[in-house]
Amino acid sequence: MRFLRASGRTAVPWKNGGGTTNEVAVFPQGAGFDDFGWRISIADISRGGPFSQFPGIDRTLAMLKGRVSLSIAGRDAVALSADAPPVAFSGDVSTSAELIDGAATDLNVMTRRGAFGAGMTRRSCAEPVTTASDAVATFLFPLTAATLRDTLADIPLVLGDAILLAAGESAELHAQPNADLYEVAIFRAGNPG
Repeated sequence: MRFLRASGRTAVPWKNGGGTTNEVAVFPQGAGFDDFGWRISIADISRGGPFSQFPGIDRTLAMLKGRVSLSIAGRDAVALSADAPPVAFSGDVSTSAELIDGAATDLNVMTRRGAFGAGMTRRSCAEPVTTASDAVATFLFPLTAATLRDTLADIPLVLGDAILLAAGESAELHAQPNADLYEVAIFRAGNPG
């Protein structure tokens, strides 16, 4: 189990320069925007505009904070908030977002089509999480301040922190009543989880 603290990340410009993103994890380690197998990031959205295009990449997006109106080519616009389910779309198509009520923060998962896939599931912090045996990596993102119950000590977590679980590991988070987390599982292509 590894802790990936929000405070330890450095903001970098989006591929299109329209905003900033904080990389949580990437495979292979050190890969850039054009050669990753999978990438997980948290982006701060301070203004509306187009998303960077990523040909050959499948994306899943969820809001951690704030609200946006997401427009994906060929679909009706959808309002996304921290209460809305994640949205999956192709990085090949034109996509843009407009802010609703100020700045927002999103969780973005990208996988190279044909090599990897991802599942993003919203779960209650009240349920222990155990990784799927065929997952390459499993990440937990609490949607509020939470505490990881460990055998040695309770470890506090804030919004944006992540936990990386190895195959077969489990974690138990405690948070305010009805608090949720996102579980992000990365799989090799052909193993949908």
